[in-house]
Amino acid sequence: MAESKQFKTYAQQLALLEQRGMTIEDPASAEALLRQLNYYRLSGYWHPMRRFDPATGQSLDEFRPGASFNLVHELYLFDEQLRHVALGSLARIELAVRALLGHELGAIDPFIHLKPELLGAPAHQVVSKQGDTRYEVWLKKYETALLTSREDFVAHHENMYGGKLPIWAAVEVMDWGTLSHLYGMAPGRARNPVADACGLRAPQLESWLKSLNIVRNYSAHHARLFNRVFDIKPRLSDDSRLAVAKGSENRVFTQLTLIQYLHHELNLSAATDLPALLVTYPENEIVPFKRIGALEGWQNSDLWSLR
Repeated sequence: MAESKQFKTYAQQLALLEQRGMTIEDPASAEALLRQLNYYRLSGYWHPMRRFDPATGQSLDEFRPGASFNLVHELYLFDEQLRHVALGSLARIELAVRALLGHELGAIDPFIHLKPELLGAPAHQVVSKQGDTRYEVWLKKYETALLTSREDFVAHHENMYGGKLPIWAAVEVMDWGTLSHLYGMAPGRARNPVADACGLRAPQLESWLKSLNIVRNYSAHHARLFNRVFDIKPRLSDDSRLAVAKGSENRVFTQLTLIQYLHHELNLSAATDLPALLVTYPENEIVPFKRIGALEGWQNSDLWSLR
């Protein structure tokens, strides 16, 4: 087995793509893009342009007619904007869930996050070979976030109260993952009102928070959203507005539909940013819009309509 693939210059990389059937309209511009973005980052956008062998179930190292470097660039630019808009839309959801959860937990006990006996049964589940419970794993992450926080209110509580934050302040130092795990451990009398505000049942909201955390992380770290297959499928409710997302729960269109739904339910925005972006998808026959998991007529659904 070879230790590594052989090094190729930008010109050689383009020659290889051309040899496999891709049209390179402007070699100089294509080389400049490779210098900026890397061959393997762009490969995620030309992968669906490759021929498919039904006998082996594998994509071949040759492109279908119509594959072009210009189209690769257009798909990349669309995805870049998609990550940007998704991240901004998710920020509002994160802030709303923080506020809701902090309020509901605080009504039970201001320091409930430091009292595992007041949390739900999932907090006491053993989740590591060392015997750590879910709460103990969560607490380490929370304490690290608290220790590294530079927020003024953290310093204030350190000086006045020995660093012990009430839950409505503590949620502000938690990232999305830490927050969603806390929601998963919360007792029903806190979980249910938060889910009700979102128009969901608690298990559904918990699965949505996990799914959207993945979308947020991909967006924040410049990873591809376009044409991605997600490992986690959110649990959809029977709300007729979500029918447009059913059947493609592991594709990005469903994840985006969750964002649209929560913006409507929580009254976070007019929810027009994502629909306005999706209609700018570069029209082409080789990688159609449906590759993101959207059904025909998606733009006429209640959550996605711009009317």
